[in-house]
Amino acid sequence: MIKQFINLFRSTNKSSTNKNVPEMKYLIVGLGNIGAEYEHTRHNIGFDVLDAMAREKEITFKDQRYGAITEYKFKGRTFILLKPNTYVNLSGRAVNYWLQKEKIPLENLLVIVDDLALPFGSLRLKPKGGDAGHNGLKNIQAMMNTAAYARLRFGIGNDFSRGQQVDYVLGRWSEDEMETLKDRIKTSIGIIKSFATIGVARTMNQFNKK
Repeated sequence: MIKQFINLFRSTNKSSTNKNVPEMKYLIVGLGNIGAEYEHTRHNIGFDVLDAMAREKEITFKDQRYGAITEYKFKGRTFILLKPNTYVNLSGRAVNYWLQKEKIPLENLLVIVDDLALPFGSLRLKPKGGDAGHNGLKNIQAMMNTAAYARLRFGIGNDFSRGQQVDYVLGRWSEDEMETLKDRIKTSIGIIKSFATIGVARTMNQFNKK
């Protein structure tokens, strides 16, 4: 009888402990526009980074509400990879929906975004910040009423003439840029994994100086 009680206590205690352990889940959002005309443009670097991650695990995206979704497992973490289908300017709708649906805390959100203010290939992880004129970040902040979420800024440079910003952002990479793009995307994936395993501060110290 005593032995049965002990076994029951252990079983109950184990079940209770498991319920209190939060699932290590992260929402990784790559910003971009849907449609063949936008594929592999500078504005779609977020999509390209997530596509490269998916190829690593040979997983595929499935169209769901507000975007294409897939799950990526890494060291006990589950990454929900999201490519919004709302177009960049309304990205906040998709981000807000999937954060709530998957019950992911804000500190486990990472948004990958193109950045004109950084030289091509520069990568900067930030724990929070303003929208820097980027309509995608602006909409995310408006929908969630906060800018306190991490973002990985992927530098696309600003080599365009006056009045040509839109054409440049929605244009495709030059041949010279293509030569180094694969390496920078690979580094971006390393930053994402590091963000989820050692945290944003240590990841910034490791990668932002490069």
